[in-house]
Amino acid sequence: MKATQAKVLQNLGGNYPDKQCFIEVGGLTAAGGIGGIVYMNTLPDITDSKSASYADESAIGRTMPFKTYQYSENRTIGWTAHFVVNQANDIDTIFGYLRLLESCVYPESPSDNGAPYRPPPICSLRCGGLLSGNGTPLYAVMKSYSVKFDTSVPWDQDSFMPFKLDVDMQFDVVYNQTELPGSSKILSDGPGSGYGNGPSPGDFGI
Repeated sequence: MKATQAKVLQNLGGNYPDKQCFIEVGGLTAAGGIGGIVYMNTLPDITDSKSASYADESAIGRTMPFKTYQYSENRTIGWTAHFVVNQANDIDTIFGYLRLLESCVYPESPSDNGAPYRPPPICSLRCGGLLSGNGTPLYAVMKSYSVKFDTSVPWDQDSFMPFKLDVDMQFDVVYNQTELPGSSKILSDGPGSGYGNGPSPGDFGI
Protein backbone atom coordinates (compact mmCIF):
# COMPACT_ATOMS: atom_id res chain seq x y z
CA MET A 1 0.00 0.00 0.00
CA LYS A 2 2.82 2.38 0.91
CA ALA A 3 4.65 1.72 -2.37
CA THR A 4 1.42 2.19 -4.31
CA GLN A 5 0.78 5.57 -2.67
CA ALA A 6 4.33 6.71 -3.42
CA LYS A 7 3.96 5.64 -7.06
CA VAL A 8 0.69 7.53 -7.43
CA LEU A 9 2.22 10.67 -5.91
CA GLN A 10 5.23 10.35 -8.20
CA ASN A 11 2.91 10.14 -11.21
CA LEU A 12 1.29 13.37 -10.01
CA GLY A 13 4.58 15.21 -10.29
CA GLY A 14 6.24 14.38 -7.00
CA ASN A 15 3.94 16.52 -4.85
CA TYR A 16 4.25 14.48 -1.69
CA PRO A 17 1.78 15.41 1.04
CA ASP A 18 4.39 16.78 3.46
CA LYS A 19 4.64 20.10 1.55
CA GLN A 20 0.98 20.41 0.57
CA CYS A 21 -0.55 19.09 3.79
CA PHE A 22 0.34 20.77 7.08
CA ILE A 23 -0.82 22.48 10.27
CA GLU A 24 0.73 25.89 10.90
CA VAL A 25 0.64 26.86 14.56
CA GLY A 26 0.57 30.49 15.60
CA GLY A 27 0.78 32.10 12.18
CA LEU A 28 -1.50 34.90 13.43
CA THR A 29 -0.10 35.41 16.93
CA ALA A 30 1.81 38.49 17.96
CA ALA A 31 5.60 38.56 17.88
CA GLY A 32 7.13 36.38 20.57
CA GLY A 33 4.26 33.89 20.57
CA ILE A 34 4.27 30.20 19.74
CA GLY A 35 4.86 29.37 16.09
CA GLY A 36 5.86 26.59 13.74
CA ILE A 37 4.67 24.30 10.95
CA VAL A 38 3.86 20.60 11.36
CA TYR A 39 4.22 18.84 8.01
CA MET A 40 2.41 15.56 7.34
CA ASN A 41 4.62 12.74 6.04
CA THR A 42 1.51 10.66 5.28
CA LEU A 43 -2.01 11.77 4.39
CA PRO A 44 -4.08 12.38 7.55
CA ASP A 45 -7.61 11.13 8.20
CA ILE A 46 -9.85 14.20 7.94
CA THR A 47 -13.51 14.75 8.76
CA ASP A 48 -15.38 17.98 7.99
CA SER A 49 -18.78 18.64 9.57
CA LYS A 50 -21.24 21.50 10.07
CA SER A 51 -24.95 21.78 10.82
CA ALA A 52 -27.75 24.35 10.77
CA SER A 53 -30.38 24.94 13.44
CA TYR A 54 -34.06 25.47 12.55
CA ALA A 55 -37.06 26.20 14.79
CA ASP A 56 -40.51 24.72 14.08
CA GLU A 57 -43.32 27.27 13.87
CA SER A 58 -46.79 25.74 14.03
CA ALA A 59 -49.84 27.08 12.19
CA ILE A 60 -53.49 25.99 12.02
CA GLY A 61 -54.38 23.84 9.02
CA ARG A 62 -50.84 22.94 7.95
CA THR A 63 -49.68 19.35 7.58
CA MET A 64 -46.26 20.30 8.91
CA PRO A 65 -44.71 23.28 10.76
CA PHE A 66 -42.88 26.17 9.12
CA LYS A 67 -39.10 25.91 9.32
CA THR A 68 -37.45 29.09 10.58
CA TYR A 69 -33.71 29.26 10.21
CA GLN A 70 -31.97 30.30 13.44
CA TYR A 71 -28.22 29.92 13.01
CA SER A 72 -25.48 27.62 11.77
CA GLU A 73 -23.30 25.62 14.13
CA ASN A 74 -19.50 25.58 14.18
CA ARG A 75 -17.71 24.02 11.27
CA THR A 76 -15.69 21.25 12.91
CA ILE A 77 -12.60 19.61 11.45
CA GLY A 78 -11.38 16.26 12.73
CA TRP A 79 -7.73 15.66 11.81
CA THR A 80 -5.79 12.51 12.68
CA ALA A 81 -2.11 12.87 11.89
CA HIS A 82 0.00 9.74 11.41
CA PHE A 83 3.70 10.10 12.20
CA VAL A 84 6.13 7.35 11.20
CA VAL A 85 9.83 7.13 12.07
CA ASN A 86 11.81 6.31 8.92
CA GLN A 87 15.28 7.35 10.10
CA ALA A 88 17.01 8.24 13.38
CA ASN A 89 16.60 12.02 13.20
CA ASP A 90 12.84 11.63 12.67
CA ILE A 91 12.45 10.97 16.40
CA ASP A 92 13.50 14.51 17.40
CA THR A 93 11.38 15.98 14.60
CA ILE A 94 8.27 14.08 15.69
CA PHE A 95 8.82 15.04 19.33
CA GLY A 96 8.98 18.67 18.23
CA TYR A 97 5.79 18.31 16.18
CA LEU A 98 4.01 16.62 19.09
CA ARG A 99 4.90 19.30 21.63
CA LEU A 100 3.95 22.06 19.20
CA LEU A 101 0.52 20.52 18.60
CA GLU A 102 -0.03 19.96 22.31
CA SER A 103 0.68 23.64 22.97
CA CYS A 104 -2.38 24.62 20.92
CA VAL A 105 -4.78 24.04 23.83
CA TYR A 106 -2.77 26.05 26.39
CA PRO A 107 -2.84 29.85 26.84
CA GLU A 108 0.31 31.65 25.86
CA SER A 109 2.53 33.68 28.17
CA PRO A 110 1.17 36.96 29.61
CA SER A 111 0.92 39.73 27.03
CA ASP A 112 2.70 43.07 27.19
CA ASN A 113 -0.55 45.03 27.66
CA GLY A 114 -1.10 43.74 31.19
CA ALA A 115 -3.60 40.99 30.39
CA PRO A 116 -3.09 37.88 32.56
CA TYR A 117 -2.72 35.62 29.51
CA ARG A 118 -3.05 35.41 25.75
CA PRO A 119 -5.39 32.84 24.17
CA PRO A 120 -3.92 29.71 22.61
CA PRO A 121 -2.52 30.22 19.11
CA ILE A 122 -4.69 30.13 16.00
CA CYS A 123 -3.84 27.33 13.56
CA SER A 124 -3.85 27.26 9.78
CA LEU A 125 -4.93 23.97 8.21
CA ARG A 126 -4.16 22.90 4.68
CA CYS A 127 -4.30 19.55 2.91
CA GLY A 128 -4.31 20.22 -0.81
CA GLY A 129 -7.77 21.47 -1.74
CA LEU A 130 -9.71 19.26 0.67
CA LEU A 131 -10.66 21.98 3.17
CA SER A 132 -10.62 25.24 1.22
CA GLY A 133 -10.52 26.54 -2.31
CA ASN A 134 -7.31 27.20 -4.23
CA GLY A 135 -5.21 25.57 -1.50
CA THR A 136 -5.73 28.53 0.85
CA PRO A 137 -5.18 27.59 4.51
CA LEU A 138 -8.24 27.39 6.74
CA TYR A 139 -7.97 29.16 10.10
CA ALA A 140 -9.09 27.19 13.16
CA VAL A 141 -8.69 26.83 16.92
CA MET A 142 -7.85 23.46 18.42
CA LYS A 143 -10.51 22.20 20.84
CA SER A 144 -8.84 18.92 21.85
CA TYR A 145 -6.14 16.42 21.03
CA SER A 146 -5.46 12.78 21.86
CA VAL A 147 -2.21 10.90 21.23
CA LYS A 148 -1.99 7.15 20.66
CA PHE A 149 1.46 5.61 20.94
CA ASP A 150 1.40 2.39 18.93
CA THR A 151 3.03 -0.40 20.97
CA SER A 152 2.71 -2.96 18.16
CA VAL A 153 5.73 -1.49 16.32
CA PRO A 154 9.42 -1.18 17.29
CA TRP A 155 10.37 1.70 19.57
CA ASP A 156 13.40 3.80 20.46
CA GLN A 157 15.09 2.47 23.60
CA ASP A 158 16.33 5.89 24.74
CA SER A 159 13.13 7.94 24.42
CA PHE A 160 10.57 5.08 24.33
CA MET A 161 9.16 6.70 21.20
CA PRO A 162 7.30 4.08 19.11
CA PHE A 163 8.11 4.22 15.43
CA LYS A 164 4.46 5.08 14.73
CA LEU A 165 2.04 7.33 16.59
CA ASP A 166 -1.30 8.97 15.83
CA VAL A 167 -2.50 12.38 16.99
CA ASP A 168 -6.27 12.87 16.85
CA MET A 169 -7.30 16.57 16.88
CA GLN A 170 -10.58 18.46 16.80
CA PHE A 171 -10.72 22.02 15.42
CA ASP A 172 -13.41 24.69 15.18
CA VAL A 173 -13.03 26.90 12.10
CA VAL A 174 -12.83 30.67 12.67
CA TYR A 175 -13.36 33.46 10.14
CA ASN A 176 -12.67 37.15 9.97
CA GLN A 177 -15.77 38.71 11.56
CA THR A 178 -16.13 41.16 8.68
CA GLU A 179 -16.16 38.39 6.06
CA LEU A 180 -18.27 35.54 7.41
CA PRO A 181 -18.91 33.07 4.57
CA GLY A 182 -22.31 32.52 2.98
CA SER A 183 -23.33 29.69 0.69
CA SER A 184 -22.30 31.58 -2.47
CA LYS A 185 -18.78 32.07 -1.12
CA ILE A 186 -18.49 28.41 -0.17
CA LEU A 187 -19.59 27.35 -3.65
CA SER A 188 -17.45 29.84 -5.55
CA ASP A 189 -14.02 29.77 -3.95
CA GLY A 190 -14.14 27.55 -0.88
CA PRO A 191 -14.09 28.46 2.81
CA GLY A 192 -11.04 30.21 4.10
CA SER A 193 -10.21 31.92 0.81
CA GLY A 194 -9.27 35.56 0.82
CA TYR A 195 -7.47 35.67 4.18
CA GLY A 196 -3.94 35.49 2.87
CA ASN A 197 -3.07 38.96 4.16
CA GLY A 198 -2.87 37.66 7.72
CA PRO A 199 -5.66 39.13 9.89
CA SER A 200 -4.93 39.55 13.58
CA PRO A 201 -6.36 37.22 16.25
CA GLY A 202 -8.71 40.01 17.36
CA ASP A 203 -10.48 39.83 14.00
CA PHE A 204 -11.71 36.39 15.02
CA GLY A 205 -13.25 37.53 18.29
CA ILE A 206 -10.66 35.58 20.31
